[in-house]
Amino acid sequence: MEVYRAGAVIPPAELRQYVEANLREIVHGLSAPDTPELTRARVTGKRRAEQGVPLSEVVRAFRIGFAEIWNVLVEEADRVGPDMVRTLVSAATTLWYLADDFAEAMSEAYRDTVAELASRQRQQRSALVEALFSGQRLDQAALWQISELLQMPIDGLFLVVAAESPELGEEALPSIESRLDASNLGSAWRLTPETQAGVISLRSTAAQASVLDLLRRHATSRIGVSPAFSGLMNTPRALHFATVALTSLPLGQPGVFQFDDSPLTALVASAPEEATQLAHQVLGGVLQLADEGTVLLDTLQAWFDCAGSTKDTADRLFCHPNTVRYRLRRLQDLTGRSLTNPAHQAELLTGLRAIGTYPKAEPLA
Repeated sequence: MEVYRAGAVIPPAELRQYVEANLREIVHGLSAPDTPELTRARVTGKRRAEQGVPLSEVVRAFRIGFAEIWNVLVEEADRVGPDMVRTLVSAATTLWYLADDFAEAMSEAYRDTVAELASRQRQQRSALVEALFSGQRLDQAALWQISELLQMPIDGLFLVVAAESPELGEEALPSIESRLDASNLGSAWRLTPETQAGVISLRSTAAQASVLDLLRRHATSRIGVSPAFSGLMNTPRALHFATVALTSLPLGQPGVFQFDDSPLTALVASAPEEATQLAHQVLGGVLQLADEGTVLLDTLQAWFDCAGSTKDTADRLFCHPNTVRYRLRRLQDLTGRSLTNPAHQAELLTGLRAIGTYPKAEPLA
C-alpha cells in the first residue's frame, strides 16, 4: 500500500507502534470476545483522518492485518495437527466478528474526526473572510494566511459583490461559489443578516464580464459590485463601494449595479442625507409643483440623456422642440440655474440623481 510504504504521510516508527498496539488489542479480543478493547482502533481512525489518509486505505490496512493473523493461525493449526484445526474453525467466527468491530470503531472515529476538522476549517475560513472584509488585524502575515487558505493571490485582480438578502439571514445568491468554481473563478463569501458579500478572484480583466453576466442571470434582489481592483488588502474599501452600488438601485428592484456604471449615482448613494439636502436646495421650487414638476423633471432627465439635444429630447418625449425649450426655460427660472453653466448643470444632474435614489426623503427643515 503506497500510502504506508512511502513513509512521507506516516512515519515508519509511528506505523510500527500503531500496528503493535492494534495487534495486542486483537489478541485480547480473541481471548475475551465478549469484551473487546477498541481504544486503539479508535485512536488509529482519528490519527489517520488527521493525516489525510483515505478511509478506504485504512479499512484495507485493517483487513490485511486480520487476514495475516488468520494466515498465521492456519499455519500454526497445520503444524500442531487436527485438534488445532477444530479449535481454529470454532475461532473463525470470533475473528471475523472482531474484524467488523475494529473496522466499525475505527471508521466511526475517522468520520467524527473528519467532521470536526471540516468544522474547524469552516470556522477558520469564516473568521479569515470576516477579517478580510472588515480589515481588522489585516497585516501582511494575515494576508498571507488568508491567501493560502482561500487559494487567492495576494496581488491578483478582484471584484467584491454585495447582494441584498431577500429575507433575514438568507442567501441572495445560493450556490454562487460553486457556480464561480465551475468557471474557474475562486471566491469567498460572508453572510450577514442583511447582505451576502463575496470577493472574487479574476483570472483577467476579461473575466469581469462573465462574472457580471452570471450575477445578472441569478439576481433576485439588489446586487452591488465594486470596481475591479488589485490586491487583497483593498477588499474592505471595495466592499464599501459594492455596498454603495447596491444602495444606488431603487428599493425592491432586483438588478446588478457596478460602481463604475455611474460614479455620480454611486456618490449620491454614499451620502443620502447630503444628497437629499442638495436635491431640495437645487430643485425645491420644481418639487413643489406636483404634476407640472414631474413633467419638468422628466424633461430635464431626457435632455441630459440626449446629451443636451433639444430635437432628440423632443423625439423621446413625443412633443415639439419648442415645448422642450419652454419647459427647460421654466425649470431654469424655478431653480435659478442655467443649463449653459457647467457648474449649474452638475448641480441639476446631481439633484436629479438624488431624487431618483431617495424619492421620499425629506430635507432638514
